[in-house]
Amino acid sequence: MKKIFITGASGCIGHYIVESLLQDTNHYLYLLVRNTDKLQFEWENNPRIEVLSGNLKDIEEYSDLLLKEINIAILAATSWGGTAESYDINVVKTLALIDMLNPKICEQILYFSTASILDRNNNLLLPASEFGTDYIRTKYQCFSQLLRSKLSDRIVALFPTLVFGGDSNKPVSHLSSGLPEIVKWLNLIRWIKTDGSFHFVHGRDIAIVVTYLVEHPNTVIEEEPDDDNYQELPSIKRVVLGNEAITVNETIAQICGYFGKKVYFGIPLYPWLTNFLIKVFRIQMDSWSYFSLKYRHFTYKNPITPANFGLTNYVNTIKDIMKTSGF
Repeated sequence: MKKIFITGASGCIGHYIVESLLQDTNHYLYLLVRNTDKLQFEWENNPRIEVLSGNLKDIEEYSDLLLKEINIAILAATSWGGTAESYDINVVKTLALIDMLNPKICEQILYFSTASILDRNNNLLLPASEFGTDYIRTKYQCFSQLLRSKLSDRIVALFPTLVFGGDSNKPVSHLSSGLPEIVKWLNLIRWIKTDGSFHFVHGRDIAIVVTYLVEHPNTVIEEEPDDDNYQELPSIKRVVLGNEAITVNETIAQICGYFGKKVYFGIPLYPWLTNFLIKVFRIQMDSWSYFSLKYRHFTYKNPITPANFGLTNYVNTIKDIMKTSGF
C-alpha cells in the first residue's frame, strides 16, 4: 500500500481520481482540501482517506508529512483567476510542494498542467505565455520550471484537453455546465460552418489513466519528432489527455444527430466575417480568446485515453458526451 497526497480532490477531475483510486487500488489517500463541504463522496468513515484541511498557500504546514510519508503526489489543484493568487498557487506553492517531497521515498509526481500551453507538435506554445489567461500563463511558467526540481525525473506532466464530466455526486466541469446553452441554440448553431478542431476527454477517462500510471509508474509515452522545426521539451515525461481530434463541424453534426436534427448545409463563418461581427456588435474578447479565434486548431500529437493501455474508454464520441451528460 502506497501513500498518495492529492490536491484538487474537491474538483471535477479530483472526484473522479479519488473514486478510481478507491475502487481499483488499495492505496491510502491524503486529500488536501480547502472546503470539505465540496466533497461529494463519503470520506469521514473511510479508513483509506485522511482529509487535511488546508490550502496550498499554507502547504508548509504539511512539510513533515510530505518529507516522511508520501510515495506519490497527484497535483490537480489550481487557481483559475487573479494574477497574484494564480502565480502564488499555480507556480510558487506547487513548486514548493514538489521540493518538500523526499527523493528517497517519493516515487512519482503526477502534475496537472493544461494542453493550452502546447502547440500542435507538443512543444511549448509561446503565445500562451503572452496572451494566456492568468491560469494558462501560470501553468506555462510552472511547467517551464519543473526541470529545476531535484525530483524532475519522477514527474509526469499531464495535459488535459477540453474536459467534460460531472454527475449527481461530482462537480460539473466548466464545459459540461455550458452544454445546456449549446442545446438551447442548436437550431441556430446547426446552420453555421467554421474552421477549427480540438480534442476532448471525460473526467472519468482522465482518472482511469491516472490510476494506470499510479499502478505502472515506469510507463513512458514519448512522441518522435516529425519535422525540422521540432524543439525538444525539457525531459519531463508528458501525457496529453484526449480523444482523437474532431472538427467543430463534426461536433455540430454529432450533436444534431443525437437530437435527430438534420444539417443540410452550413453558412461559412469565415475569419474576416467573424472579425466583422466582433466589431459591429462590440463583442468584448480578452487576448487569449482573440488568439484562439485565429489559431483555431488546438490539436496535439499522440493524445492518450485508457484505450492506449488496453483499457475501455468511458467516452469516445461527442454523442457519448451528450448521453453521459443526461440529455
